[in-house]
Amino acid sequence: MSTRVLIADDHAMVREGLFRFLSLSEDLEPVGAAADGQQAVELARALRPDLVLMDLLMPVLDGVSATAAIRRELPGVEVMALSGYLEPQLIADALHAGAVGYLLKDTDADELHRAVRAAAAGQVQLSPAVAARLVHDVRVPAGPAPLTRREEEVLVLLARGRANGQIARELHIAPQTVKTHVSNILQKLGASSRTQAALYAMRAGLIPMNAPS
Repeated sequence: MSTRVLIADDHAMVREGLFRFLSLSEDLEPVGAAADGQQAVELARALRPDLVLMDLLMPVLDGVSATAAIRRELPGVEVMALSGYLEPQLIADALHAGAVGYLLKDTDADELHRAVRAAAAGQVQLSPAVAARLVHDVRVPAGPAPLTRREEEVLVLLARGRANGQIARELHIAPQTVKTHVSNILQKLGASSRTQAALYAMRAGLIPMNAPS
């Protein structure tokens, strides 16, 4: 089954280039292209893609606001930021708005292809430079409720970009059990998203920042 992708970028050449790139893949299907954040929201409503590749600095409605609107209204549609800017506040705003990941525009083609498919499945995706920039700003709770051994195992796999179904298969537990563990982990860490939990795992030394997936 193809992963359906909506592209949002205010530069026509970038939109066209991404559209052509995605069209070359047998398992990725570009379904539309938006020139600003408002168009991205409207097209997401109409097309219900699996993933929106979202530029952040766009006219009419910026990409962060568009991400928040899509995630609020269409929780089944994932959003991944694709930006040329490595600014901590912009990255933090995008992730806080609900983006499942943040890739830089210099990401190579093979990595972009892999990340698009993974992000559409809800897996955390961060360019190494983004993770390195963010991890030092993540608040490590002074006295967080201790994680159980199983919760720590789930957190490590989550931080390595695994989706709930993959975690369930690797740990030989039910998907609903994984969902419960993830909810407990977020509550104990005071994290609002899987991405924040993944960054916490890196900061706490549970996995290295450049850990292979």
